[in-house]
Amino acid sequence: MTTTATVDAVEPAAAEGATDAAAEAASTGADASGVPSPAPETPVAAADEIKEAVGAKSETAKGILDTLDSMAISAGDMRISLLDALVVVVVIVGVYIAAWVLTRVAKSALKRMTKLDPSQMLLADKLVSLVVWGLAILVGIDMLGIDLTALAVFSGAFGLAIGFGLQKTFGNLIAGIILLMDRSIKPGDVIAIADQSGATTFGQIRKIGIRAVSITTRDEKEYLIPNENLMINQVENWSYSSKNVRIQVPVGVSYNCDIKRAEQLMLEAAGSVDRILKTPPPTVWLDQYGASSVDFVIHCWIRDPEEGVGNIRSAVLKKLWDLFQAEGIEIPFPQNDINLRRNAEFDQLVAAIAQRVDSKGASGD
Repeated sequence: MTTTATVDAVEPAAAEGATDAAAEAASTGADASGVPSPAPETPVAAADEIKEAVGAKSETAKGILDTLDSMAISAGDMRISLLDALVVVVVIVGVYIAAWVLTRVAKSALKRMTKLDPSQMLLADKLVSLVVWGLAILVGIDMLGIDLTALAVFSGAFGLAIGFGLQKTFGNLIAGIILLMDRSIKPGDVIAIADQSGATTFGQIRKIGIRAVSITTRDEKEYLIPNENLMINQVENWSYSSKNVRIQVPVGVSYNCDIKRAEQLMLEAAGSVDRILKTPPPTVWLDQYGASSVDFVIHCWIRDPEEGVGNIRSAVLKKLWDLFQAEGIEIPFPQNDINLRRNAEFDQLVAAIAQRVDSKGASGD
């Protein structure tokens, strides 16, 4: 009897102790076995540091921050509050402004401290921009105290997006840097391009951007050509090693004229144009004996192809027209002679026409 009473007294006490342990575990975030359960983690550690630093100085500010921090959502082991979102926005805006200002200051200092040509300066600007923005991103991540392991899924998805969707963008960025490093294409160069119809024209490079090269033609059409296309395709650069460009002006004269005098007049016409260089001097080549003319080609050199080549041909031909008119040199045009073979039908036709003409003349008399 005594033993039974003792056991009955111990069992309620044990049950009461178990109830207290469960209540304590629930209040401390532990399970019934006493092992603490992990609390949701926030990916932005900077928010907690700001809350502690501000709370130590002002109770009012601490209350506001606690209220913002209480407005949170949890997804698995991650907890994101309104305070975290505000801190992220402030840091991103601050880092962006600081990086933009530092990029401008670095570019300005680079222009004052170095003596680089336009292509080298553009390459240096791009490298400075990449370095500054890369450091700004790393500093922003460090300031936020972001746990990058919490963003592993997002970073993997972003990597896939770069690999598939942004592959061409990164390829064009690297291609633009390579073009500037080997100086095969630089701002101010004149290159020959083909438009959508397949007609080849020339244009001047105005800008080499991150994605494309801006080329402006003489009729103010602006082409945006991907950097990768200019690196892997054939490009006709008129000013790669020299800006001197030779222009051909075809001219035809009559077989009855003095071709030596015509050649002198061609040289005089070419020499009268201001943009044509005196050294090397213009030359005239006899190209061929054509069907209705003796064909010459005037070769002349210019140093400013970006100002156009068609206007040079026009100026030479207009001056040559006046000189040929003054000297009586004929500029021929195609002429055709018709030879009719004589046969019976032809004789009948001629006789009929003659009879008709005679009858009209008799009636008129």
